[in-house]
Amino acid sequence: MSTISERRERERAHRHQLIITAARELAESEGWEAVTTRRLAERVEYSQPVLYSHFNGKDAIVSAVALDGFTELAAHLRRARQSAPGPGQAALRAVCHAYLEFATERPALYQAMFILPTDLKFASSETPPALRAAFDEFVDCFDPDNRRRELYAEVTWSALHGMAVLSDSGRIPPEPQEERLDFLVTQITR
Repeated sequence: MSTISERRERERAHRHQLIITAARELAESEGWEAVTTRRLAERVEYSQPVLYSHFNGKDAIVSAVALDGFTELAAHLRRARQSAPGPGQAALRAVCHAYLEFATERPALYQAMFILPTDLKFASSETPPALRAAFDEFVDCFDPDNRRRELYAEVTWSALHGMAVLSDSGRIPPEPQEERLDFLVTQITR
């Protein structure tokens, strides 16, 4: 039997997720500039003070959206990696394709994860598990005996991020993306 405090905690968690979902939907449809506490309060039908009881401003909301995004990204990359046979070129190619697909299909979410300021820590003891899980999908593409596989994963992720951002901004043409990807995978798995 549930207590009143458990019910309140469930309701609070539901409101928290509702705010995150509303922020993400608003950003996807109108851009992050449109995401304000006033607009979110209207959208979720709670007052601004209720929003502030969950998040200390827009940056905290962006961080929460980004964290949800890393959970999704990790699952997306895992499915891609597991669809390929073992570590190596096929797995890396699948994960790279999945990464670029994720960035292209969810531009506002990708911005929250990698472009906008957040308090999420990369490559530290404070790295959230969801972020580490996404990174580990790259690491797992390389042979476990490779002592430098985390470095290889970092370089791969960095190159893909560059491709995603430069393609999204129109600074590099989208047509040779496959060629870029082939070059990256071939060079990094030599």
